[in-house]
Amino acid sequence: MGKKRKNDHGDDRRVYELAGLVDRLAANLIDSFLLILPLTIAALIISSPGHHLSMQLVQFALLAIPVAYHWYFWTRRDGQTPGKFALGIRVIKTDGGEMNDVDAVIRAIGYQVSSVLFGLGFIWALFDKNNQSWHDKMARTYVVRCSKRRKTVDIRV
Repeated sequence: MGKKRKNDHGDDRRVYELAGLVDRLAANLIDSFLLILPLTIAALIISSPGHHLSMQLVQFALLAIPVAYHWYFWTRRDGQTPGKFALGIRVIKTDGGEMNDVDAVIRAIGYQVSSVLFGLGFIWALFDKNNQSWHDKMARTYVVRCSKRRKTVDIRV
């Protein structure tokens, strides 16, 4: 969670550290790797000789699986996909709240939009003052560092 502070007007606010672009990229690579297996299985099942399914259904499945993956983790697992969990980052709304189902679907579909034109939507975060990519802007989200204290061990020497 973010650190609680009072502003000049005495209002409570939370301050979050924005996740770095390298961490975001690494988390995305981990999640992409985890998605390869279910996407490959779905593609093999749908395109097997016994099935006479349309190419549109194949394309839908290949879009729906990543959307479902991200929706689940962003809405049911504290805004953290396995990749984001591994890097200690999470997705939150711009008001500090958690994502709802609609936000997650918009953001997941926004990944596709960010990929159009050679990944310009992802590159956008390099120039944005809040490190927001196009899909962050579409869903009104930030990617922030988790401030959960990591487990430590005290070893006496």
